Amino acid sequence: MITIYTIGGYEEVGKNMTAIEYEGEVVIIDMGIRLDRVLIHEDVNFQRMSSRELRKIGAIPDDTSLKNKKVVAIAFSHGHLDHIGAVAKLAPHYPNVPIYGTPYTIKLTKNEVKSEQYFEVTNPMYETNYGEIVQVSENLAIEFVQITHSIPQTSFVVVHTPEGAIVYACDFKFDNNNPMGERPDYKRLKEIGQEGVKVLIAESTRVAQETKTPSEAVAKMLLEDFFLYEGMDEKGLIATTFASHIARLQELIDIANKMGRQAILVGRSLAKYTGIAKQLGLIKMKGSKVVRSPNAVQKTLREVAQAKENYLLIVTGHQGEPGAVLTRMANGELYNLGKEDTVVFSAGVIPNPLNIAQRYALETKLRMRGVRMIKDLHVSGHASREDHRYLIKLLNPENIVPAHGEFRMLTHYAEMAEEEGYLIGKDVFVSRNEYKVEITG
Repeated sequence: MITIYTIGGYEEVGKNMTAIEYEGEVVIIDMGIRLDRVLIHEDVNFQRMSSRELRKIGAIPDDTSLKNKKVVAIAFSHGHLDHIGAVAKLAPHYPNVPIYGTPYTIKLTKNEVKSEQYFEVTNPMYETNYGEIVQVSENLAIEFVQITHSIPQTSFVVVHTPEGAIVYACDFKFDNNNPMGERPDYKRLKEIGQEGVKVLIAESTRVAQETKTPSEAVAKMLLEDFFLYEGMDEKGLIATTFASHIARLQELIDIANKMGRQAILVGRSLAKYTGIAKQLGLIKMKGSKVVRSPNAVQKTLREVAQAKENYLLIVTGHQGEPGAVLTRMANGELYNLGKEDTVVFSAGVIPNPLNIAQRYALETKLRMRGVRMIKDLHVSGHASREDHRYLIKLLNPENIVPAHGEFRMLTHYAEMAEEEGYLIGKDVFVSRNEYKVEITG
């Protein structure tokens, strides 16, 4: 029997954590945070809080169902905080259990651990290459299969068991024209499908969208279409996107160079993600400048304000997060925003009420300052319905467990699975946080 513990991410977009048990041995996949539950409490210092306190406010998964279980490995699918952000709080529950992930993911994970102030993390961490199969016990092995998303080196995590493979597909899209050159490993996915997939655990975030998610090449075209036209004479140009979206940041840096402007990346999170990407050769920072310390940020933005036409500012804060650079600018700090400035949003609004409210407040403040806004020069990193349909056809799984979404998203996935011949309760299972799904036969 295979038991799937649906620990977190089965009632929300965030705090993703799943565990797979076979013959008394467990592999944990992902340990994420739910960022809006941290932000809603003004006095929360995440790094200094215990896991019990953070569970109480719903910020991290409740992993008590794994107490006294024999955990043999922890695997991370990719480096977004809703998948690795709780590592320093939860990994100490499994001392010395090895953590595996791709090189970029593991470097980001180590960065999270380094800033922790409450726990000591003793787990060894191993950078694992695509296609490498790691035997973690006599019965269980894990493999990372290349897929595309909005952060480099994202993987499907495959747990190989004597009863067949369990494929964890959170998060992904099928991007066949990624400007960074990353491609889904269709060959290996077909092989795994032929070898036999016992369970597919798949994200459901955008499954209600009846389309295929466009390639990142489309976002690049949208940005170039706006910035690179004859007669472009905007004075102050400010772009904002996800700090972890290395492909998008590369596009913006390249555009700045083509315009004869200097790209200046402002903010600690931008410095963190691009710094590690640069180490691994995943981004070319030619002509750009990164500023992170408060003093350097203030000094640089004062200089930029004197000759706005020479720069393209790339800043954090597209969700209206308190303390982010764009939010502070909209509040009248750091930089005098006004009618001669254009803010380009190269990111969608994360679909939860807090983000929607914060983004609304940010846009209102920008309008009050007379700022011109260009929105939605963006494509999602998440699979839509037709991506999911194709994945089911590639893998032909015996059973499916929808994940990574609110309850309505999970049910949308189940409906789509029924279109493909599955039946809710028989071979497609809609679960909740802290429950388990038992696969027999």
